[in-house]
Amino acid sequence: MSAVSPERIFSLQAGGLEAAALELFRFQYDNNDIYRAYTDALHIQPGAVKSILEIPYLPIQFFKTHKVVCGAFEPELIFESSGTTQTINSRHLVKESAIYARSFMTAFEQLYGPVSDYVIVGLLPSYLERQHSSLVRMVQEMIERSGRQESGFYLYEHDKLYHELQALEAQGQKTLLIGVTFGLLDFAEKYTLQLEHTIVMETGGMKGRREEWTREEVHAFLKKQLGVQVVHAEYGMTELLSQAYSRGNGLFQTPPWMTVLLRDENDPFQLTTGKAAGVLNVIDLANIYSCAFIATEDIGKIHADGSFEVLGRLDNSALRGCSLMVS
Repeated sequence: MSAVSPERIFSLQAGGLEAAALELFRFQYDNNDIYRAYTDALHIQPGAVKSILEIPYLPIQFFKTHKVVCGAFEPELIFESSGTTQTINSRHLVKESAIYARSFMTAFEQLYGPVSDYVIVGLLPSYLERQHSSLVRMVQEMIERSGRQESGFYLYEHDKLYHELQALEAQGQKTLLIGVTFGLLDFAEKYTLQLEHTIVMETGGMKGRREEWTREEVHAFLKKQLGVQVVHAEYGMTELLSQAYSRGNGLFQTPPWMTVLLRDENDPFQLTTGKAAGVLNVIDLANIYSCAFIATEDIGKIHADGSFEVLGRLDNSALRGCSLMVS
């Protein structure tokens, strides 16, 4: 059986995910040694799986200990999670870089319009200082595709960033300021702005650089200091090739080839599409050649319209940069 093609995945319409997911599940069972061993250990017969609720979801920790790949290939990209010196980082071997680029560009432009309309400003200290960050790769390509000379990365040049944002505002230029949470907070503590043409988007993550704030505290502070009505957010991680976006209030929307389910914290094989809080399982069909079915360590809630919130992390999770804690 061949893999589900990127063309099919990225042209999915509403309601088309389940059939594609079941097809990709069978491909990955046949071609991913770790996923097949995990599925077999659960005594799940692939032919008996008829819905996404019955698909086995691979615990995300396997990306720390195994090569989660379909077949043998030389990866075009290697993504590695951030962490501390005491933690083992996840590694995601990406067979085709073009699939990643198509995934993040299509998802962004479906919600926000052409990236060429924006100046892209990346405030990603610590991420820029290490190799193999999927977030840096994404923002780098967005910067390039924006075609704007003002687009670029900032490490700790807060004064330069402040004056650049003022100049862009004076021009009425649409701008995306995308930053790791502690970087945005560090900047906003030093400067106040009234941003009318700029989207402020946080990507999560304190990384031990600051005390943990709740999402509400972070967003309230950024709104006050930067003069924006809402703070946007991006939900992604090393082990995925797709992102969900929030255009306010911490409510994330997924692209058509990505969805989330909830599992019971005490019974990891009990899945639901209901509204109750639980632990997030993610389907990311862009993960064609690794594993599209991931059991994360993020606690969340799914709403009736399909949007979801991230409410925190499981207590025994390693420190990661992909979500904010809430009380």
